[in-house]
Amino acid sequence: MGCVVQMARFARFPLGHFPTPLEPMDRLTAKLRARHDKVPNLWIKRDDCTGLATGGNKTRKLEYLVGDAIAQGADTLITQGATQSNHARQTAAAAARAGMHSWVLLERRQVRDEEYENSGNVLLDQLLGATIMDQFQAGADMDAAMAEIADDLRSEGRKPYVIPGGGSNPVGALGYVGCALELDAAPVAIDWVVHATGSTGTQAGLVAGLRAVHSPAKVLGVSVRQTEHKQIDAVLALAEPTADSIGTQVGRDDVLVDDRWVGEGYGVPTQSMIDAVYLLAGTEGILLDPVYSGKAFAGLLGGIAEGRFAETDNVVFLHTGGAVGLFAYRTTFQ
Repeated sequence: MGCVVQMARFARFPLGHFPTPLEPMDRLTAKLRARHDKVPNLWIKRDDCTGLATGGNKTRKLEYLVGDAIAQGADTLITQGATQSNHARQTAAAAARAGMHSWVLLERRQVRDEEYENSGNVLLDQLLGATIMDQFQAGADMDAAMAEIADDLRSEGRKPYVIPGGGSNPVGALGYVGCALELDAAPVAIDWVVHATGSTGTQAGLVAGLRAVHSPAKVLGVSVRQTEHKQIDAVLALAEPTADSIGTQVGRDDVLVDDRWVGEGYGVPTQSMIDAVYLLAGTEGILLDPVYSGKAFAGLLGGIAEGRFAETDNVVFLHTGGAVGLFAYRTTFQ
């Protein structure tokens, strides 16, 4: 049974504009070729343009998660993330589109300024009608907190559906199996896909989907949180059941991670991230975010500088969205 047929078995609630554009980055490529001897053909997959409340990669995951929630008769979505969580914002938007209530639990993983606490994604969470709980300190058991809220809502006669952080489980990862199918159908033969890897669902789905269609493309996740070995373990733990659900298999060699661009930790700005954001904005008019895509793009630039890619390679940068987070990091860019 083909991967497309396998995917049709799963409940899906349409939320985004798909397929997203695949665009060449000609001005960036020319600028880099003036600096380096070996620069591949550079493309960008515009998952920042999914159309759901400023877009982003979580839209793909939420199509399957909300589809599953509706199939189970749910009326409320509950999820969690960091204060400036893109996933929380898109979950609130998905709930609004589906006529559901939403609860977002925000973990204060770092202490910044008033703009970080109240602008960017937090402002959009409010506009989208989410019930926001932001009293959780770094290291809190967020899964236990979601389970407790779900129990309270059930006692009130509601039907909650709990979505893990990042929407990263075998249901959510199906969204990036779908993205893999789009990449496989692209008019260019793709050699590499480079993206930010955090909660693992994006990379797990890509790896499983590309394996299912026997694509030779390599998937390189630039870690925004964990060390290389921990992130590989986490991605593989999700990629294996995702692959199994669509009738294929993946192995450890399919999961590539570069952990050199994390800096001091998740959400903590780095100079390489700042430089990457300015470079792409100034050459292609495309905005990255400071937590995920900015660090991932720094990783792509670092790979080019060290000659990781062949000059004839077609390298796709998967833009996972999140530029609204720039407003929460305004002082970082001044």
